[in-house]
Amino acid sequence: MTDPNSPPNDPRGDDLLGDAVAEIKAMAKQGAAHPSTKPVVIGGAVGAVAAGLLPVVTWPIGLLAGAGFMLYKRLRP
Repeated sequence: MTDPNSPPNDPRGDDLLGDAVAEIKAMAKQGAAHPSTKPVVIGGAVGAVAAGLLPVVTWPIGLLAGAGFMLYKRLRP
């Protein structure tokens, strides 16, 4: 929901999904040269390892959670 009290040119923006799609497309186009690629890949690897240690969560879920968290931290620091 949009905050009616925020200024119209708020630099944070409210479209997280649109920002995420644009960032993922840029990462796919530029590959390892994109500044967000390395942190997102490392976050995914850490999530997969952490999920391997937990008895309930499988590694693909941990991989997605770790990569998703790092992508979110890149978009909204």
